[in-house]
Amino acid sequence: MLVDRVPTHRQPLLTDRPVCTLRSLRSVGLTVPNPQASRDFYHEVWGLTTVDEDGDRFWLRATGTDHHVLDLQRGTANALQRISFAVATPREVDDAARALHRIGVPILREPGVLDHAGGGYGLRLVDPEGRIVELSADTNAVPAQDSAGRRAIPRKIAHVVLNTIDIERTAAFYTQVLGMRISDWSERQMTFLRCNSDHHVIALNQASWASVNHIAYEMPTIDHFMRGIGSLRAHGIAPQWGPGRHGPGDNTFSYFTDPAGLVCEYTSEVAQIDEDAWLCRTWRRTPELSDQWGTAGPPTATVRAAMAGIPDLGARAQFQSDHPDYFIPTHDLVGAS
Repeated sequence: MLVDRVPTHRQPLLTDRPVCTLRSLRSVGLTVPNPQASRDFYHEVWGLTTVDEDGDRFWLRATGTDHHVLDLQRGTANALQRISFAVATPREVDDAARALHRIGVPILREPGVLDHAGGGYGLRLVDPEGRIVELSADTNAVPAQDSAGRRAIPRKIAHVVLNTIDIERTAAFYTQVLGMRISDWSERQMTFLRCNSDHHVIALNQASWASVNHIAYEMPTIDHFMRGIGSLRAHGIAPQWGPGRHGPGDNTFSYFTDPAGLVCEYTSEVAQIDEDAWLCRTWRRTPELSDQWGTAGPPTATVRAAMAGIPDLGARAQFQSDHPDYFIPTHDLVGAS
């Protein structure tokens, strides 16, 4: 059942206009204890291709035109290193930096040439839960690869789901400051945010701590989606939830865990948004709306635990003393990274 209603919670006003126009989700950076093992999984099993490496840091691409969609590097624990969004020009990066300074958003890296294999010109800001968000333009080009063959190869990052301790404040930041739009709510447990015609590129999940819930990779067609599941089965890896088709976003899903214990998803056929016609809706959290096909069954205990992740304070420690009112309180999380 769908319920069309306006959320009753009044979100805080952070700024009267966004600092930029996001064009797409480029990539996600992760720190993991054993980046070589994760690289081997994503390169040899998942379908990505290693496009560059530097010691124990690896950049992997899909078939699209982004230089990479996944950046793996060594860390003491699983953590989100950054989320990277595309903007149109270096001037937009500079304009965003001035606007961020004006409204008091911490900037970890001022505008300039980016110091990683993907190149480009960009900045890195810190969101109210400590996540590093990169805005970039003029990144290094790679030729698009043929995605119409039979091989099950992701064409891009579809979305990242982030666990948050305050879904209302975090949604307010991403919509008001970064200009994203809310496509749908799943009661008050999840919200789905877009920056282009894809139903969502970021989703937020209310949780006990901030962490990565999962990362979804879009397959070109539903046939590639199913062949991807078959390919993983051939490697002895079974889905931990799926295959099925979600209600919000109308996308197919099949969830797995990687060698680091992080959740990765194959998806396809993500709903496309007509900005002039779309109305945000609230979805009830029922099995028939979570999986419209009724094929997935319940998620395993393993994938549920992996989706919770571990507390990740990100870069907040570098700015907490200078911005005491900016960050969402963590309630003194034990074991936070």
